[in-house]
Amino acid sequence: MASMEQGRRPRRSFTEQYKAEVVALCRNSGKSMAEVARDLDLTESSVRRWVSQAEIDAGRREGLTTDERAELSRLRRENRVLREERDILKRATAFFAKETR
Repeated sequence: MASMEQGRRPRRSFTEQYKAEVVALCRNSGKSMAEVARDLDLTESSVRRWVSQAEIDAGRREGLTTDERAELSRLRRENRVLREERDILKRATAFFAKETR
């Protein structure tokens, strides 16, 4: 198991500006996405995902835009919190109803 973990690189995060520059490099340099990824020490799948998301954001492809994804994530998080709060209130109501008997 330790040998498997040695091959993994730590998770890195990149700014939106950097991602946009990589996408522009893929489009304008004449190099393939794989070549750009190798040159910049990135995974090919990340570069492909960034290019794909840029096409969606530009309206050239079907899918959720970056803003829509962010809103969906926010709404899911809010929904989870509201469900937790509801469940706490249900348990508290049952507890106090039992206490008053």
